[in-house]
Amino acid sequence: MRIMGLDFGSKTVGVAVSDSLLITAQGLEIIRREKEDKLRRTLARIEELILEYEVEEIVLGLPKNMNATEGVRVELTEEFREKLERRTGLPVVMWDERLTTVAADKAMIEAGIRRERRKDYVDKIAAALILQGYLDRRSHGQTEKED
Repeated sequence: MRIMGLDFGSKTVGVAVSDSLLITAQGLEIIRREKEDKLRRTLARIEELILEYEVEEIVLGLPKNMNATEGVRVELTEEFREKLERRTGLPVVMWDERLTTVAADKAMIEAGIRRERRKDYVDKIAAALILQGYLDRRSHGQTEKED
């Protein structure tokens, strides 16, 4: 069994997957979309990865505002969650993603990745951070939706 982590954005979806022991998260890829309202290819690619990695659960980043309010992005992410559940039949857990992009950017700076190359990795790293947070919480017996 593996768990998939997703960072859903307006133009990209960062994808990460856990190891089979559910201890670590690894960034896999970034799925790029031409239009925000076009999800067919994105969902098809996610399905391919689910089969390839034998995924049984999905963790989807919940983009709350820093003050914990929910804006338009949360609504779009909830709609994406519903489509994912219908299409894959897998449970989708929403996970607070505040500051994951900032943490991903900081990690790339520390790794010496040039500014112009960071956009090529940030969503994949953010997905891995979302998933790793969930895995860490899960290993401590707390799998409820993060507030």
